[in-house]
Amino acid sequence: MIVVVMGVCGCGKTTIGRMLADRLDAVFIEGDELHPAGNKDKMAAGIPLDDKDREPWLDAIAERAARASSDVPCVVVSCSALKRAYRDRLRDAGRDLKLVHLTGSRPLLQARMNERRGHFMPAGLLDSQIATLEVPQPDETAINLDVAEQPDAIVEHALAFLKHSTSSNPNKQKETQS
Repeated sequence: MIVVVMGVCGCGKTTIGRMLADRLDAVFIEGDELHPAGNKDKMAAGIPLDDKDREPWLDAIAERAARASSDVPCVVVSCSALKRAYRDRLRDAGRDLKLVHLTGSRPLLQARMNERRGHFMPAGLLDSQIATLEVPQPDETAINLDVAEQPDAIVEHALAFLKHSTSSNPNKQKETQS
């Protein structure tokens, strides 16, 4: 199983992704680390990425997730995955893909972005990410979780969703939670 913790900038993908991976005893892949230098430079300059910019990044994430998932039962990835087409590209990793979509009010996300230090993504790109976001559809095996809740509660909701979505389909391998 590959779990993508997704959402716009400032929603806490890395924090929740790391916590979730820890609870699942899963490999964690930080999607931001796989951005080509040109993407990071572009975002740091306040220029939103376009679909062409994201293609090699998404392919690198899918390749890393596929490689990791061949050795372990569960991989957790933090990745904005803003559009359905991006998520479909990640599905090319070849394993059961589940989405944990972190949502939040614009003021909350903006406040988080304003407080963040040392990240290449400036707060000014929040609106472009919100405009790009395509909320996961019912056929995508996703849960939407409000980041106004405490991280521990968000992770508990995500774990319950993952357990239910795995056990509700008898053809899918059950994951062990610690």
